[in-house]
Amino acid sequence: MKLERLDHYGLEVNDLKRAEHFYTTVLGFVVVARLGDQVLMECGGQNLALFGVRRPPLSAAERGALIGHPLGKAHHAFKAARHDFAQARAELTAAGVECAPIIDWGDHDCMYFLDPDGNLLELVCYR
Repeated sequence: MKLERLDHYGLEVNDLKRAEHFYTTVLGFVVVARLGDQVLMECGGQNLALFGVRRPPLSAAERGALIGHPLGKAHHAFKAARHDFAQARAELTAAGVECAPIIDWGDHDCMYFLDPDGNLLELVCYR
């Protein structure tokens, strides 16, 4: 088997409208299609499928633990240009997004943050 590329990835969200708003307004994704309890979005040639799934929301303590210690946890990472990465923390913070401190890995920087449903995301910028 030879896989060509990632076609899409899916995230479960409790409130589909709220998640769509976050991914389009805060992160700049573009809606490609709406299919009942799903929204398909595109960013940089990759697709994200949001699935409306009723589940208990994470508690404040659970969210704090996740963003407080994000390394080694399942997440989805987005690559950004240096100038966009530099602005990202201010923009995410202004939007009320919970962010971890920026991590300097030597050849790249990364910053973890949570979407409204507690999905762990990462912004990465290579030098």
